[in-house]
Amino acid sequence: MARRRRGRDVDGVVLLDKPLGCSSNAALQRVRRAFDARKAGHTGSLDPLATGLLPVCLGEATKASGYLLHANKRYRVTAEVGSETATGDREGGITRESQAATPEAAEFDAVLAGFLGPQQQIPPMYSALKKDGKRLYEHARAGREVERHPRAIEVYAIECVARTAERFTLDVSVSAGTYIRTLVEDIARAWGGCAHVGALRRLGVGRLGSEHAMITLDDIEARADDPRSLDHFLHPVSTVLEDWPRLTLDGDQATAVRQGRRVPGPADSPAGGSLVCLVGENGDLYGFGVVTEAGEVAPKRLFARPQR
Repeated sequence: MARRRRGRDVDGVVLLDKPLGCSSNAALQRVRRAFDARKAGHTGSLDPLATGLLPVCLGEATKASGYLLHANKRYRVTAEVGSETATGDREGGITRESQAATPEAAEFDAVLAGFLGPQQQIPPMYSALKKDGKRLYEHARAGREVERHPRAIEVYAIECVARTAERFTLDVSVSAGTYIRTLVEDIARAWGGCAHVGALRRLGVGRLGSEHAMITLDDIEARADDPRSLDHFLHPVSTVLEDWPRLTLDGDQATAVRQGRRVPGPADSPAGGSLVCLVGENGDLYGFGVVTEAGEVAPKRLFARPQR
Protein backbone atom coordinates (compact mmCIF):
# COMPACT_ATOMS: atom_id res chain seq x y z
CA MET A 1 0.00 0.00 0.00
CA ALA A 2 1.35 3.45 -0.90
CA ARG A 3 2.33 5.54 2.07
CA ARG A 4 -0.08 8.40 2.66
CA ARG A 5 1.47 11.81 2.12
CA ARG A 6 1.17 13.89 5.26
CA GLY A 7 0.51 17.59 5.23
CA ARG A 8 0.31 20.05 2.38
CA ASP A 9 2.83 21.73 0.14
CA VAL A 10 3.04 25.21 1.63
CA ASP A 11 6.06 27.43 1.01
CA GLY A 12 7.21 30.52 2.85
CA VAL A 13 8.63 31.98 6.03
CA VAL A 14 6.78 32.54 9.30
CA LEU A 15 8.37 35.29 11.39
CA LEU A 16 7.45 33.85 14.75
CA ASP A 17 7.66 35.76 18.02
CA LYS A 18 8.78 32.79 20.13
CA PRO A 19 7.22 32.84 23.60
CA LEU A 20 9.00 32.49 26.92
CA GLY A 21 9.50 28.94 28.16
CA CYS A 22 9.05 27.22 24.81
CA SER A 23 11.94 25.48 23.07
CA SER A 24 12.66 26.38 19.46
CA ASN A 25 11.87 22.85 18.30
CA ALA A 26 8.56 22.79 20.17
CA ALA A 27 7.63 26.14 18.59
CA LEU A 28 8.60 24.83 15.16
CA GLN A 29 6.41 21.74 15.52
CA ARG A 30 3.44 23.79 16.67
CA VAL A 31 3.76 26.07 13.65
CA ARG A 32 4.11 23.10 11.29
CA ARG A 33 0.98 21.44 12.70
CA ALA A 34 -1.07 24.63 12.57
CA PHE A 35 -0.16 25.21 8.90
CA ASP A 36 -0.51 21.46 8.16
CA ALA A 37 2.85 21.76 6.38
CA ARG A 38 4.73 18.72 5.11
CA LYS A 39 8.12 20.19 5.84
CA ALA A 40 9.43 22.80 8.27
CA GLY A 41 12.70 24.01 9.73
CA HIS A 42 13.90 26.90 11.88
CA THR A 43 16.94 29.06 11.40
CA GLY A 44 18.82 28.89 14.68
CA SER A 45 17.70 27.93 18.15
CA LEU A 46 16.63 30.29 20.90
CA ASP A 47 16.89 29.14 24.51
CA PRO A 48 13.53 28.44 26.19
CA LEU A 49 14.11 31.51 28.39
CA ALA A 50 14.62 33.71 25.32
CA THR A 51 11.83 35.32 23.31
CA GLY A 52 11.65 37.04 19.96
CA LEU A 53 12.30 36.44 16.31
CA LEU A 54 12.45 32.80 15.23
CA PRO A 55 12.07 32.52 11.44
CA VAL A 56 10.30 29.24 10.66
CA CYS A 57 10.74 28.07 7.08
CA LEU A 58 8.03 25.94 5.48
CA GLY A 59 8.26 23.79 2.37
CA GLU A 60 10.75 25.02 -0.22
CA ALA A 61 11.91 27.79 2.10
CA THR A 62 13.73 25.13 4.15
CA LYS A 63 16.29 24.95 1.31
CA ALA A 64 17.40 28.46 2.24
CA SER A 65 17.01 28.16 6.02
CA GLY A 66 20.60 27.07 6.60
CA TYR A 67 21.90 30.40 5.37
CA LEU A 68 20.09 32.24 8.16
CA LEU A 69 21.86 30.00 10.66
CA HIS A 70 25.05 31.84 9.72
CA ALA A 71 23.48 35.31 9.61
CA ASN A 72 24.27 38.07 12.09
CA LYS A 73 21.89 38.37 15.05
CA ARG A 74 20.52 41.29 17.09
CA TYR A 75 19.43 41.00 20.72
CA ARG A 76 18.18 42.97 23.70
CA VAL A 77 19.53 41.44 26.89
CA THR A 78 18.93 42.37 30.53
CA ALA A 79 21.66 41.22 32.90
CA GLU A 80 21.33 40.73 36.65
CA VAL A 81 24.44 41.99 38.44
CA GLY A 82 26.02 40.35 41.47
CA SER A 83 26.17 36.65 40.58
CA GLU A 84 27.13 34.15 37.92
CA THR A 85 25.21 30.92 37.44
CA ALA A 86 26.02 27.47 36.09
CA THR A 87 23.92 28.08 32.98
CA GLY A 88 24.72 31.77 32.52
CA ASP A 89 21.05 32.69 33.04
CA ARG A 90 18.50 32.71 35.85
CA GLU A 91 17.83 28.98 35.44
CA GLY A 92 21.13 27.85 36.94
CA GLY A 93 22.42 27.72 40.47
CA ILE A 94 24.76 30.46 41.64
CA THR A 95 28.44 29.62 41.11
CA ARG A 96 30.11 32.95 41.93
CA GLU A 97 29.11 36.21 43.62
CA SER A 98 30.45 39.74 43.79
CA GLN A 99 29.50 42.95 45.56
CA ALA A 100 30.75 45.06 42.62
CA ALA A 101 27.83 47.05 41.22
CA THR A 102 27.37 48.23 37.66
CA PRO A 103 29.86 51.07 37.06
CA GLU A 104 28.80 54.65 36.47
CA ALA A 105 27.86 55.58 32.90
CA ALA A 106 31.24 56.76 31.61
CA GLU A 107 33.16 53.81 33.02
CA PHE A 108 30.48 51.36 31.86
CA ASP A 109 30.53 52.77 28.31
CA ALA A 110 34.31 52.36 28.27
CA VAL A 111 33.95 48.73 29.33
CA LEU A 112 31.41 48.10 26.56
CA ALA A 113 33.63 49.76 23.97
CA GLY A 114 36.31 47.20 24.77
CA PHE A 115 34.03 44.44 23.49
CA LEU A 116 33.45 45.91 20.03
CA GLY A 117 35.01 44.15 17.06
CA PRO A 118 36.52 40.72 16.37
CA GLN A 119 37.46 38.63 19.39
CA GLN A 120 37.73 35.12 20.76
CA GLN A 121 34.99 33.65 22.95
CA ILE A 122 35.01 30.41 24.94
CA PRO A 123 31.61 28.69 24.55
CA PRO A 124 29.68 27.98 27.77
CA MET A 125 29.37 24.46 29.16
CA TYR A 126 25.59 24.70 28.83
CA SER A 127 25.55 24.76 25.03
CA ALA A 128 24.76 22.32 22.23
CA LEU A 129 28.30 22.12 20.87
CA LYS A 130 29.80 18.65 20.88
CA LYS A 131 32.89 17.37 22.70
CA ASP A 132 33.92 13.71 22.69
CA GLY A 133 30.67 12.76 20.99
CA LYS A 134 28.39 14.45 23.52
CA ARG A 135 26.76 17.85 23.78
CA LEU A 136 28.51 20.17 26.19
CA TYR A 137 25.34 20.47 28.27
CA GLU A 138 25.37 16.68 28.71
CA HIS A 139 28.86 16.89 30.18
CA ALA A 140 27.74 19.79 32.38
CA ARG A 141 24.69 17.92 33.70
CA ALA A 142 26.99 15.01 34.56
CA GLY A 143 29.14 17.36 36.61
CA ARG A 144 32.04 17.40 34.14
CA GLU A 145 33.92 20.51 33.05
CA VAL A 146 35.62 19.86 29.70
CA GLU A 147 38.09 21.94 27.74
CA ARG A 148 36.55 24.25 25.15
CA HIS A 149 38.55 26.01 22.49
CA PRO A 150 37.93 29.73 21.86
CA ARG A 151 35.94 30.58 18.75
CA ALA A 152 36.16 33.69 16.59
CA ILE A 153 33.16 36.00 16.96
CA GLU A 154 32.48 39.67 16.32
CA VAL A 155 30.44 42.26 18.15
CA TYR A 156 29.28 44.81 15.57
CA ALA A 157 27.39 47.15 17.89
CA ILE A 158 26.69 47.35 21.61
CA GLU A 159 24.60 50.02 23.34
CA CYS A 160 23.43 50.41 26.91
CA VAL A 161 19.71 51.27 26.96
CA ALA A 162 19.20 51.03 30.73
CA ARG A 163 21.51 50.81 33.75
CA THR A 164 21.18 50.59 37.51
CA ALA A 165 23.55 49.26 40.15
CA GLU A 166 21.73 45.89 40.11
CA ARG A 167 21.12 45.33 36.39
CA PHE A 168 21.78 46.64 32.90
CA THR A 169 20.11 46.26 29.51
CA LEU A 170 22.01 46.18 26.23
CA ASP A 171 21.15 46.15 22.54
CA VAL A 172 23.82 44.10 20.75
CA SER A 173 24.50 43.06 17.16
CA VAL A 174 26.78 40.05 16.86
CA SER A 175 28.05 37.44 14.45
CA ALA A 176 26.52 33.98 14.31
CA GLY A 177 27.81 31.69 17.02
CA THR A 178 28.10 34.39 19.67
CA TYR A 179 26.83 33.36 23.10
CA ILE A 180 25.13 36.32 24.77
CA ARG A 181 25.31 34.58 28.16
CA THR A 182 29.09 34.44 27.87
CA LEU A 183 29.28 38.02 26.62
CA VAL A 184 27.34 39.23 29.67
CA GLU A 185 29.67 37.31 32.02
CA ASP A 186 32.76 38.68 30.29
CA ILE A 187 31.48 42.26 30.42
CA ALA A 188 30.87 42.03 34.16
CA ARG A 189 34.25 40.39 34.77
CA ALA A 190 35.90 43.28 32.91
CA TRP A 191 34.99 45.62 35.77
CA GLY A 192 35.59 42.98 38.46
CA GLY A 193 31.95 42.02 38.91
CA CYS A 194 29.55 39.18 38.15
CA ALA A 195 26.38 39.00 36.07
CA HIS A 196 24.02 36.55 34.41
CA VAL A 197 21.23 36.86 31.83
CA GLY A 198 17.86 37.70 33.32
CA ALA A 199 15.97 38.23 30.07
CA LEU A 200 16.88 37.86 26.40
CA ARG A 201 14.94 38.86 23.31
CA ARG A 202 16.11 38.36 19.72
CA LEU A 203 15.33 41.40 17.63
CA GLY A 204 16.80 40.44 14.27
CA VAL A 205 18.26 37.68 12.13
CA GLY A 206 20.25 38.94 9.16
CA ARG A 207 18.09 41.54 7.43
CA LEU A 208 14.93 40.27 9.13
CA GLY A 209 13.94 42.39 12.07
CA SER A 210 11.61 44.98 13.50
CA GLU A 211 10.61 46.21 10.03
CA HIS A 212 8.93 42.82 9.47
CA ALA A 213 5.81 42.08 11.52
CA MET A 214 6.08 39.03 13.78
CA ILE A 215 3.21 36.72 14.74
CA THR A 216 2.67 34.88 18.01
CA LEU A 217 1.91 31.19 18.52
CA ASP A 218 -1.41 32.16 20.09
CA ASP A 219 -2.44 34.02 16.93
CA ILE A 220 -1.39 31.09 14.76
CA GLU A 221 -3.07 28.39 16.81
CA ALA A 222 -6.30 30.41 17.09
CA ARG A 223 -6.70 29.84 13.32
CA ALA A 224 -5.39 26.28 13.17
CA ASP A 225 -8.83 24.82 12.39
CA ASP A 226 -8.44 26.31 8.90
CA PRO A 227 -4.75 26.01 7.95
CA ARG A 228 -5.18 27.79 4.63
CA SER A 229 -6.40 30.88 6.45
CA LEU A 230 -2.89 31.17 7.89
CA ASP A 231 -1.21 31.49 4.51
CA HIS A 232 -1.48 35.28 4.50
CA PHE A 233 0.96 35.30 7.44
CA LEU A 234 3.62 33.74 5.21
CA HIS A 235 6.46 35.84 3.87
CA PRO A 236 7.80 34.75 0.47
CA VAL A 237 10.94 32.65 0.24
CA SER A 238 12.75 35.66 -1.23
CA THR A 239 12.48 37.30 2.22
CA VAL A 240 15.34 35.05 3.36
CA LEU A 241 17.42 35.93 0.29
CA GLU A 242 16.51 39.58 -0.19
CA ASP A 243 20.06 40.91 0.17
CA TRP A 244 21.59 38.43 -2.28
CA PRO A 245 22.63 39.47 -5.80
CA ARG A 246 20.27 38.30 -8.54
CA LEU A 247 20.82 36.75 -11.95
CA THR A 248 17.87 37.06 -14.35
CA LEU A 249 17.66 34.06 -16.68
CA ASP A 250 16.21 34.04 -20.17
CA GLY A 251 14.24 31.02 -21.34
CA ASP A 252 17.24 29.00 -22.54
CA GLN A 253 19.22 29.77 -19.40
CA ALA A 254 16.30 28.78 -17.18
CA THR A 255 16.12 25.44 -18.98
CA ALA A 256 19.88 24.95 -18.59
CA VAL A 257 19.73 25.69 -14.87
CA ARG A 258 16.89 23.22 -14.35
CA GLN A 259 19.06 20.62 -16.07
CA GLY A 260 21.91 21.36 -13.68
CA ARG A 261 24.10 23.16 -16.24
CA ARG A 262 26.12 26.31 -15.68
CA VAL A 263 25.19 29.62 -17.25
CA PRO A 264 27.21 32.80 -17.84
CA GLY A 265 27.33 35.10 -14.84
CA PRO A 266 26.26 38.76 -14.96
CA ALA A 267 28.69 41.39 -16.24
CA ASP A 268 29.12 42.66 -12.66
CA SER A 269 29.35 39.14 -11.30
CA PRO A 270 30.37 38.94 -7.63
CA ALA A 271 33.51 37.12 -6.57
CA GLY A 272 33.91 33.40 -7.02
CA GLY A 273 32.13 31.44 -4.32
CA SER A 274 29.38 34.06 -3.91
CA LEU A 275 25.76 32.94 -3.88
CA VAL A 276 23.21 34.48 -6.26
CA CYS A 277 19.47 34.11 -6.66
CA LEU A 278 18.34 32.58 -9.96
CA VAL A 279 15.33 34.52 -11.21
CA GLY A 280 13.15 34.08 -14.30
CA GLU A 281 12.17 36.92 -16.60
CA ASN A 282 8.71 36.93 -15.00
CA GLY A 283 10.22 37.34 -11.52
CA ASP A 284 9.89 33.71 -10.43
CA LEU A 285 12.64 32.54 -8.11
CA TYR A 286 14.02 29.21 -9.31
CA GLY A 287 16.62 28.72 -6.57
CA PHE A 288 20.16 29.87 -6.02
CA GLY A 289 23.54 29.22 -7.50
CA VAL A 290 27.20 29.79 -6.80
CA VAL A 291 29.60 31.90 -8.86
CA THR A 292 32.56 29.88 -10.14
CA GLU A 293 36.11 31.22 -10.47
CA ALA A 294 35.50 31.38 -14.23
CA GLY A 295 32.61 33.82 -13.69
CA GLU A 296 29.86 31.32 -14.50
CA VAL A 297 26.94 30.50 -12.21
CA ALA A 298 26.40 26.87 -11.25
CA PRO A 299 23.01 25.89 -9.78
CA LYS A 300 23.32 24.90 -6.10
CA ARG A 301 19.78 24.50 -4.72
CA LEU A 302 16.71 24.58 -6.95
CA PHE A 303 13.12 24.83 -5.80
CA ALA A 304 10.64 22.13 -6.75
CA ARG A 305 8.11 24.92 -7.33
CA PRO A 306 8.96 28.46 -8.52
CA GLN A 307 8.85 30.96 -5.67
CA ARG A 308 8.50 34.67 -5.24
